[in-house]
Amino acid sequence: MKRKHFAVAMLTGGLCLLLIGACKHMIPYPIDNGVPGSSGNVTDSCDPSKIYFQQQILPILVSNCAQSGCHDNGSHREGVVLVSYSSVMQTGGVRAGDPSRSKLYNIIADGSMPPRGYSKLSTAQFNLIYQWIQQGAKDLVCQNMCDSGVYSYSAAIQPLIANKCEGCHNTSNALGGVNLSTYNGVKAEVSSGRLWGSVNGSPGYVQMPQNGSKLSDCELAQIQKWIADGAPNN
Repeated sequence: MKRKHFAVAMLTGGLCLLLIGACKHMIPYPIDNGVPGSSGNVTDSCDPSKIYFQQQILPILVSNCAQSGCHDNGSHREGVVLVSYSSVMQTGGVRAGDPSRSKLYNIIADGSMPPRGYSKLSTAQFNLIYQWIQQGAKDLVCQNMCDSGVYSYSAAIQPLIANKCEGCHNTSNALGGVNLSTYNGVKAEVSSGRLWGSVNGSPGYVQMPQNGSKLSDCELAQIQKWIADGAPNN
């Protein structure tokens, strides 16, 4: 696999806040099974020591990799497709339990990907991928990971946007003129009404993420409460 073609054009698996044009991603649900390393475990109670692929890893990969022209189903650059658990395990060179021998991890770790001109993954995102592979690269799901009672910018909104929006809407790749990599950029979209209109699918707005799973009721509640509170940088 040529590293220069393991292109990662950054946002959403979850949340492409874009009004004109869009990142075309899709997060399939429910989880797929039948692939070595898949446990298919779904739980309502989240263990903070475990990494949940569907909630923590897939949104990062879809946001930053599975874009048209890169690693979605239609483009599959170098045969790599990163839109679901099965496709990640079958084409991403993941060796369960061994990050150092996993192509998916190494090509991010050595700085080759995302390619020049695109924002790199954050340390937190990078560490999540490492831990997920180290824990056996399992297809775990925790349905109650979100807490609607937590809606500060630092604890809920910024991490949500970082994992589900910034791939398409960052300083290097501000599709639609939308940059959500800073608080000021996010606040501008709140003030215009476009943030809520897009994620909520309000009349006159394109539902975001386009072609992907709508944000959960809990995630929408977090955003709504934060906006109602004045969208503070707290």
